[in-house]
Amino acid sequence: MAKNMAKKYFGTDGIRGKVGEYPITADFFLRLGWAAGQVFANEGHGVVLVGKDTRISGYMFESALEAGLTAAGVDTRLLGPMPTPGVAYLTRTLRAQAGIVISASHNPYYDNGVKFFSVQGTKLPDEIEEKIELYLDTPMTTVESSSLGKAKRIADAAGRYIEFCKASVPTKLDFDGLRIVVDCAHGATYHIAPHVFSEIGAEVVSIGVEPNGLNINDKCGATKPQKLAEEVLNYRADLGIALDGDGDRLIMVDHKGEIVDGDELIYIIAKSRLEANELSGPVIGTLMTNLGMEHALKALGINLLRAKVGDRYVMELLAEHNGMLGGENSGHIICLDKTTTGDGIIAALQVMAEMQNSGKNLHELKKGMTKYPQVLLNVKTKSKLDIDLDEKLQKTVKDIEKKLGDSGRVLLRSSGTEPLIRVMVEGQNEDKVNEYANQLAEQVTRSVT
Repeated sequence: MAKNMAKKYFGTDGIRGKVGEYPITADFFLRLGWAAGQVFANEGHGVVLVGKDTRISGYMFESALEAGLTAAGVDTRLLGPMPTPGVAYLTRTLRAQAGIVISASHNPYYDNGVKFFSVQGTKLPDEIEEKIELYLDTPMTTVESSSLGKAKRIADAAGRYIEFCKASVPTKLDFDGLRIVVDCAHGATYHIAPHVFSEIGAEVVSIGVEPNGLNINDKCGATKPQKLAEEVLNYRADLGIALDGDGDRLIMVDHKGEIVDGDELIYIIAKSRLEANELSGPVIGTLMTNLGMEHALKALGINLLRAKVGDRYVMELLAEHNGMLGGENSGHIICLDKTTTGDGIIAALQVMAEMQNSGKNLHELKKGMTKYPQVLLNVKTKSKLDIDLDEKLQKTVKDIEKKLGDSGRVLLRSSGTEPLIRVMVEGQNEDKVNEYANQLAEQVTRSVT
């Protein structure tokens, strides 16, 4: 199949969009379930796991996927609300043929999407996604009634994943006396994360654990950690943990109420692994990774390589360079020595383990790196803009880069999941960074109107 066909539905992180707008519709998910079932049936035998987050449309899409898989003759195991990394783990340990997650991650409730995992608990290879797309363009059929798939629910799915998370830190570590606030964003970790942290001995205050189908990621979680910061101060907690709607992002808050982002958390884990002589390969960041993190890692003798934005690309570079740690400043953190994909709970546990091992609090641990001021602006677009071919835009970029020199960076890119142009400017002088970012955003606005 031609490579451009693979881009018809699947993006960098599955398929995502607004509920009710094609392809995020019940009839498409029915066909998607059938198409995936056709591919999986041809590739071999085995059940397919289906998990979801807490948004209200998950019921509709779960039923549609189940019907499509059943029509293709594939058995389904329904997990109910389950974090994305939990589905990846269960797909691997239950030796399922594939895992499917119904989620739009950190997006609002009115969006939804779907992503797939292989039997290894990793993203599906491109060639499998391409085969699924091929079937999506063919007429849907139903197998003989005697060959129809069957569906069952796995009742202990949450318990299995809780035990896996707890096992990612040594049992000798004593978290007794540690008070933490956990914000589950009213998402898929609401019935899992509080148990994980309390069962390892911490005193847990839970917020964002009352999903109603409409409040996922609403003014809470990893994308809006301000509420968590307030609660950490209010409860005089040692730290706060913010997860996103599907549990693959992590942002933390120290005891002073200061937000600790993905770059700082990756730095803490990298330094911890290095000191334990357990770090292999370079650390993989993205084009958005703060320059301060790159410099801090370099001071430790650790190389940072930058991938395109998206955990898929981070995973590709980790595999290519035999790395074990990577992620994004947004909070996707991949610890391949512990699991196969980005996992907010497991990343938080690694940071907590370093706190206990070092005797330092989170505020002290993050001081090892100094972030450069970084301004990120999102410019909404209605028409498609080819950034590379817009001469005025490219001239503005080059002018700003020249002014920044070696002490800063400029990044301009189209979002892979939303109709946005992302403008990022980074440098040592905060006033200049703000000035340049606004200048570039204004030029983008002129170019798209």
